[in-house]
Amino acid sequence: MMKMIDVAKRANVSTATVSRVLRKPDKVSKDTREKVLEAIKELNYQPNMVARQFRTKETKTVLVVIPDVTSPFFSEVLRGIEHIALESGYRVILGDTENNINREHEYIELLLQQQADGMILLTARMDRARLEEIANQFPVVLACEYIDELDVPTVSIDNISAARKATEHFIELGHTRIAHIAGPMNVILSRDRLKGYEQAMISHQLHIEPLYIKEGDFSLESGYNQMLHLLELEVPPTAVFVFNDLMAIGAIKAIKDKGLRVPEDIAVVGFDNIKMTSVFEPNITTIDQPKYEIGKKAMDLLLNLMNGETLQKKKFVLKDELIIRESSGFKRI
Repeated sequence: MMKMIDVAKRANVSTATVSRVLRKPDKVSKDTREKVLEAIKELNYQPNMVARQFRTKETKTVLVVIPDVTSPFFSEVLRGIEHIALESGYRVILGDTENNINREHEYIELLLQQQADGMILLTARMDRARLEEIANQFPVVLACEYIDELDVPTVSIDNISAARKATEHFIELGHTRIAHIAGPMNVILSRDRLKGYEQAMISHQLHIEPLYIKEGDFSLESGYNQMLHLLELEVPPTAVFVFNDLMAIGAIKAIKDKGLRVPEDIAVVGFDNIKMTSVFEPNITTIDQPKYEIGKKAMDLLLNLMNGETLQKKKFVLKDELIIRESSGFKRI
């Protein structure tokens, strides 16, 4: 079945332009309109009938695009979104990209077909210009992830500052050989948390050992495997700051499987403060993100946009907190 993106490629225009031709043809130049209509005819494209029905009405539906529906971190963000949505008479459609950029584009097709009144993106892997184009046509809010210099309402924490705080916690405990298991470097959160780690090391005149920086993929398994690589080094680290709590759990298991102790032999700090961190043995020191509040704020902003309001402020940075537990240990003598 042909999609709107196929029409856009045939007519050599954007999908947003195709959407305008279908919704508001008077807003598109005659030449462009004719090109799009010709492409629609050639491809036998059938615009979504639900979208036609709601051309002048609200769907009372919002689309939430998430990178990994299995993540315990995002479940709390989603709860905040859904609570505000339901209170306001909206239902939530969930799109799981499974960290696949092509899936992200596919879900946006639903917005272009007007099957939702607005969208909250909990992932921001697509091209900045493309996202701005979509946001100029529809209400869009970014949450958790973000894109530099993007003129779209965004809710997040300061990931650089938070990572710096986590790393400095190790330094205050007396560690100098500090490693970092990062997330994928194609994700801005991974780059920012690496930057925070590096800033802390540099500001305290500590050497950044390239072999101490390993790249994972968000999963528990990658935390386990990357920790094993660190343990195989001739001089392994005494502390490890990990991109997220799931990978931190994997890292701790690898340490234990090698017959070592946490934090006595190697200290560990995670990120996100998912519920599991307070019951895992040892309890995990981590950066707490206000997950539920991020979801609520994102939905509040989307409601404002869908009501036609102009936002005076578009960047909202919520407060994070270092939660100190057993896995980072006590001050080293």
